[in-house]
Amino acid sequence: MISIRNLSKSYGDNLILKDISVDIEDGAVIAIIGPSGCGKSTFIRCLNLLEQPDSGQIFIGAAEITKKGVNIDAVRQKLGMVFQSFNLFSHKTVLENVILAPMKVLKLSQEQAVRDALEYLEMVGIANRADHLPSQLSGGQKQRVAIARCLAMHPEVILFDEPTSALDPTMVDEVLSVIRKLVRSGLSCIIVTHEMNFAKNVATKVFYMDEKGIYESGTPSDIFERPQREKTKIFINKLKVFSGEYKLSEIDLYEILRQVTEYCLKYDMNKRETNKITLICEEYVTNLMKRRVSDERIAIFLRYNENDDSKEIMFKDNFSPENHFESPDFDEMSVLLIKGFTKSVEYRRENGQNVFELKL
Repeated sequence: MISIRNLSKSYGDNLILKDISVDIEDGAVIAIIGPSGCGKSTFIRCLNLLEQPDSGQIFIGAAEITKKGVNIDAVRQKLGMVFQSFNLFSHKTVLENVILAPMKVLKLSQEQAVRDALEYLEMVGIANRADHLPSQLSGGQKQRVAIARCLAMHPEVILFDEPTSALDPTMVDEVLSVIRKLVRSGLSCIIVTHEMNFAKNVATKVFYMDEKGIYESGTPSDIFERPQREKTKIFINKLKVFSGEYKLSEIDLYEILRQVTEYCLKYDMNKRETNKITLICEEYVTNLMKRRVSDERIAIFLRYNENDDSKEIMFKDNFSPENHFESPDFDEMSVLLIKGFTKSVEYRRENGQNVFELKL
């Protein structure tokens, strides 16, 4: 088992990872997903000490690998790494690339190293290229060599850092099929990937990374079908989001409607849908403007899901607890119009705010 406790990492003043703690069971297949720049690659590079954490501890079993004076080569033997850019020696053949580390680090004889290398090259379907140089291989073939090279060190876990991101789309499947084979063999894998279907079908657990850490984790079904947290929902559902927060005493209704219309047009909503959304926003804001006081604020969120073409409006305000649509102060015609344009309207009180979710 890999245990991570309070892991943090910065580059200069830029904090990338903050206080991450998680356990990864033996035999687990972890898919790490998330937006670009969220720290996915930094996280797994910290695991095999290619990046030194600023603070925190990493344990493999009972052994702490972040302890001062640790044998880094021994750590990297346990935690193999496959890079997005292959990192093969260009002047060495495929076979020479695979046998180099086992001979130097594991002290295997050349005969044994070659025997093992050919076995792993056969496993990844590229034994017939053993005497080729990397320049004679396609991107997918190079990545399969990199996987064989990693396997030759007999790691306990393999870390994949976006293994298909540098490949031509036609070569992605050949690499993913090799990783599937490794997963079926029971080898523990931690995979940073943008291939969502692959992550959904192969992983035993998914980490969604955001806000400098593991923002949400769960089974593939949990994350891809029932995400709980807002940013996970946005990422998984490819939501196109608009948000604006406004002080009622300073509000400019026409500027809000311009922003809402611009959002609708940006995502190619038709005129009818655009008018419907802007009218709902106008009725809601207009009714609250009648009651404006100095410190009242409202927020508007629009969410468009590309996958199923669904649209949702959320309003929040810091008025005293009240379902405005049931209040005598809210215009009756406005309520009828809003309810007529929506499939459902739900009200709740959350974190000191009135929250309204409207599904179109």
